[in-house]
Amino acid sequence: MSRKGALARQLPAEGERLEVSIVDLNHDGEGVAKTADGFVLFVPGALPGDRAVVEVRRVRARYGEAEIVRLVDPAAHRVQPACPVAGECGGCALQHLAYPAELAWKEERVRQALVRVGRLANVPVQPILGMDRPHAYRNKAQYPVRKNDGKTVVGFYRRKSHEVVAADDCLIQHPLAVKVAEVAKELIDDMGLSVYDETSHQGFVRHLVVRVSFSREECMAILVTRERHFPEADTWVEAMRRRVPEIVSLVQNVNPRQGNVILGDESIVLWGAHHLIESIGHREFLISPTSFFQVNPVQAKELYDVVRQDAAVGPGDVVWDVYCGTGTIGIYVATEGVRLRGVEKVAAAVEDAWRNARLNGIDDAHFEQGDAETALPKWVARGERADVAILDPPRSGSDPKTLAAIVKAAPRKIVYVSCNPATLARDLAYLATKGYRTIKVQPVDMFPRTPHVEAVALLLPISG
Repeated sequence: MSRKGALARQLPAEGERLEVSIVDLNHDGEGVAKTADGFVLFVPGALPGDRAVVEVRRVRARYGEAEIVRLVDPAAHRVQPACPVAGECGGCALQHLAYPAELAWKEERVRQALVRVGRLANVPVQPILGMDRPHAYRNKAQYPVRKNDGKTVVGFYRRKSHEVVAADDCLIQHPLAVKVAEVAKELIDDMGLSVYDETSHQGFVRHLVVRVSFSREECMAILVTRERHFPEADTWVEAMRRRVPEIVSLVQNVNPRQGNVILGDESIVLWGAHHLIESIGHREFLISPTSFFQVNPVQAKELYDVVRQDAAVGPGDVVWDVYCGTGTIGIYVATEGVRLRGVEKVAAAVEDAWRNARLNGIDDAHFEQGDAETALPKWVARGERADVAILDPPRSGSDPKTLAAIVKAAPRKIVYVSCNPATLARDLAYLATKGYRTIKVQPVDMFPRTPHVEAVALLLPISG
């Protein structure tokens, strides 16, 4: 509706209380309600099926934001969150939704994106692959460190703010990460390390990042600091090693910049290994302090198995791994005799991809650093072709130049891995206009208790 149309109707006033029914969830996991006049309200903590009294907090031209005052009639699939800070921490928006209902909503979210965004009403969406135990699944924790009322707090940001909520036992993190966070908080106070303040851009400790190898029950602890000078480094290393024997690597990452980017460009190994090693299925992968790696290794195997089955590569096949990161997907699907070609814009990830190929005995692999939209047209121009193209782009999806180059490479299969149903649907619609039909889409729940969902799409040439 136009702004003029919105203004013509009766908008709720900020502070007004209304009784509403929640009809859906938005992409952030907030409840969606409509007033009697059809005005949309987003309500955190509300679920489809709830009837609630809400208070309007903010009114914009096309929608408003409201908070629950009282539940009149709770939804049938509402549950008591197991996490004690579920209503405060911004990490898990769906703790109050029964897990089977969460899976059903995510599956439908993928289906609706295909229809509404891609106009792909006839694409089969397979039943979502969920977790048997949807907790303690994260292998990477990124804890901001702040002072609240003079006390050091290691936790997560409050919803839509930079205020840090203490998360003493985060239920979706591996227990080792929780253990490291508790020890680190105590050591920061015991050692008198100053804590970063965003406003003044002063203080030493900014973040604590913990990476865990599930298969080896080992971890890496990364202390993110504002400056490089760390005279207490030896004391930090000795105390962390003594109190957390599972630590195999202690790293200092230096981030002197203002802003909300967590990691800086310089990582210094204070003690131990430069990498963790994680096993997924039949493969092993190196994890460096700053490299991208799937945060849920249990579901990563489910995801990679879908890609491997869809790709079905064999000897002599040329496989393009586009947005390859550290090379994990291409290496996972590769078999003997496959020629693997990857492209990734992050230089450190490309270095890890080369290491991972060697670690797994993939002899015919080549990884190039650069933007896919620049590299792939050059590959095509010099006559390179692909039998199978695998894409795993960021949330923004693939650039049209990348997709056009893949079409020119004429692969017999395209396997598209996506973390954003809307951009997936958009790109599948584009590929449909270029001669590739989507055979099926398989949702995978990589991030239980959050609104995020991963999906794998298989495309074949329409003429095939």
